[in-house]
Amino acid sequence: MPIQAKLLFSELLKHNVRCDKGIYHGPVTNPWMYLPAHRIFGLISRPSNLRVLREVWRLDQVKGFNDQEVYVKGLCSSTDDQTLDRFPTLMNANVFNRRGQRIGQIADFFFEIKNGNIEYYLVSRTNPLIPGTSRWRLSISQITDKQPGSISCDIDTFEDLTLHK
Repeated sequence: MPIQAKLLFSELLKHNVRCDKGIYHGPVTNPWMYLPAHRIFGLISRPSNLRVLREVWRLDQVKGFNDQEVYVKGLCSSTDDQTLDRFPTLMNANVFNRRGQRIGQIADFFFEIKNGNIEYYLVSRTNPLIPGTSRWRLSISQITDKQPGSISCDIDTFEDLTLHK
């Protein structure tokens, strides 16, 4: 299937990675992000539940996907969980309003698959892993500060955001 121009990262989390040699590389587990530019560089897969090895794929290695698999071309970089824990990410980061009160957490983001630019984040009031949890669209222009694990925004409540359907 040809690559869509834009998609939610959660769509990739439902897929397994398979390379051009037909080798299974496990499920997609996390994004590889560059926080200062609100950009995704690639994705991380877990080839085995029994080993701590993780594989990092650049976004330009993604050549297509279907309902179950992401197809990549080329070699990945192998690493371990301890190294990946040091990679900065905004997934599941706490979201704070302009008064410094925690109002939710980042549940997902919408990005361009060709260049990795994130267009907006989706914020959840409660645990984003619970099915049916409402999501609100947080534009990058509303973010005043970001650190790994937290985002400060120029909003007061979720009523300042658009509900994502």
